[in-house]
Amino acid sequence: MAKLDKIRWQCRRGLLELDLILQEFNRRHLADLDPEQLERFEELLVLSDNDLLDLAMGRAAVPEPRYHNVVQLLRAA
Repeated sequence: MAKLDKIRWQCRRGLLELDLILQEFNRRHLADLDPEQLERFEELLVLSDNDLLDLAMGRAAVPEPRYHNVVQLLRAA
């Protein structure tokens, strides 16, 4: 559980729009991610706020195929 708490903390961002998307993603999907999806999500959290928001809003392409599944969930949040 500590790992999920750390990830939730990393989801606190500087952009309100991104915060709202990540909060909803956490509420709907975080606990159900498999270990690989969780790792991919953590990798995406390294992106800058603007880049992550563009990815979540569909304004940017998925950077690599391995992120496709997690980005779909993020966009559905």
